[in-house]
Amino acid sequence: MSFDLIDRFSSVASRYDVVLCDIWGVVHDGIASHAPACDALVRYRADGGTVVLITNAPRPSPWVVRQLDRLGVPPDAYDDVMTSGDLTREVIAGRKGAVFHIGPQRDISIFDGLDVRLTPVEAADYVVCSGLFDDTRETPDDYRDMMATVRDRRLFMVCANPDLVVERGDERVYCAGAIAELYGAMGGEVLYTGKPHRPIYDAALAKAADARGAAVSPGRTLAIGDSLRTDMTGAQTLGIDGLFVSGGIHAQELALGESTPHEALGAMFAAAGITPRSVMPRLAW
Repeated sequence: MSFDLIDRFSSVASRYDVVLCDIWGVVHDGIASHAPACDALVRYRADGGTVVLITNAPRPSPWVVRQLDRLGVPPDAYDDVMTSGDLTREVIAGRKGAVFHIGPQRDISIFDGLDVRLTPVEAADYVVCSGLFDDTRETPDDYRDMMATVRDRRLFMVCANPDLVVERGDERVYCAGAIAELYGAMGGEVLYTGKPHRPIYDAALAKAADARGAAVSPGRTLAIGDSLRTDMTGAQTLGIDGLFVSGGIHAQELALGESTPHEALGAMFAAAGITPRSVMPRLAW
């Protein structure tokens, strides 16, 4: 299957009523917003489009909105936000028992207002993994002994962020998905609440329909993201078009700079078994 190399979102924007846009890697890098991307979404909405930001952030959407404000993402760049953390909270609310939380203190908001008791792994009934305790120093290998303990106790794990890695400025840091992947490889049972899995897309599409006051047509819906594993796989599974931002998490792998070499991209897509509809280095109008 072929794909289109584009340098302006405006060249394809009229095909779509709804955009499901990734946040980290497209709209910001964890330190500052990407001004051209924000401008593109603002312009798209001004022309009548609906934007739902869809993210594997392991925190409730109000927390993510506050982060967007701090990073300089304008409120008129989006209609609503759907997070992996929102779905994780629904899972927690529907389960009973004590929780062993793997993740940094900043993710503790995922439990706010829920009837849940946090315990050490030895007393837990299941595990919620939102990330590494210290993603500035640790790697998944540091968690092998802990995962062996979790597996030996046959504990169910909820992965609140299926991403393996993200870019934080110029650095690449591991996410909860890397620990969940290790646990799954060791025979553990894992539930992933974010992209590329269907529930987060169904929830995001429901928010888009509410914003538009009408049902959303898959043929008029576009997913924008910088990850083949999550964003583009999710789009393909959902049966909607994908716009791949090649200058994000895969930029080092492709050695792209500001270019998008067709052969390198084609080889990557063939290896992944995923071909997006369009490709651009960075989202811009």
